[in-house]
Amino acid sequence: MLNPNDIAFFNTHGYLILRNQADQQFVSIMREQVQHDLDEMIEPIEFEADVRYPGSPISKDEPGGKTVRRLKNALVRHPIFLEWLATSRMFSTLSCLLQAPIFCPMAHHNCVMTKQPSFSSETGWHQDIRYWSFNNSELISIWLALGAERKENGCLKLIPGSHQMKFTPDQFDDQKFFRHDYAPNQELISQTILAELDAGDVLLFHARTLHAATRNYSETPKWAFVATFHGENTTPNPGTRSSQMPEIVFRE
Repeated sequence: MLNPNDIAFFNTHGYLILRNQADQQFVSIMREQVQHDLDEMIEPIEFEADVRYPGSPISKDEPGGKTVRRLKNALVRHPIFLEWLATSRMFSTLSCLLQAPIFCPMAHHNCVMTKQPSFSSETGWHQDIRYWSFNNSELISIWLALGAERKENGCLKLIPGSHQMKFTPDQFDDQKFFRHDYAPNQELISQTILAELDAGDVLLFHARTLHAATRNYSETPKWAFVATFHGENTTPNPGTRSSQMPEIVFRE
């Protein structure tokens, strides 16, 4: 369980890094499954060409057009992902930050993020809540590194405390990305921290925390398992994408 200092840090900064949350046996099995699914191109898949972010191929017919961005529906790809969630300390950790029971919506994240060394894209500053639909925004994501995450291979960048800030519509573009070219935003962006991780480390971050990532400038792929959670008082809005898939409930 988190200690009071960890809880205070997360509540103040909107993120928290926890080291060694998955042993290497879990990480190894996950990596084997990821490699298998990439080799066999097991659907559902999101390709870099689908998002058309900076660095993405223009279409799937262009060079690099079949570069995978995400292996979707990770929780049904192999039992290892759910087994780790059920047997790790994540439930106790999340229970310190969210009201139990803990719900894991399969409609959001629930994926392995794959940032390839060629044709990987740059993800602009954003809050995850921008494309989710819940009665409130009290959701937390976990990012389990399946290998080293550093600046050169596109580790996540975060703006501490941004989950508590009020923003105006003109601070975001039409896709609800936080504008880096807008002067009032630049002071905030200058406060960026890098979430550098090793295999088995976990990054927790709030759904309102501004985060971004560069392309992978290294020579090896970068993989991470990502899932999202909320407490009992947070519910998906009926008739929206957030309500279209079931949720997994974790109880004591």
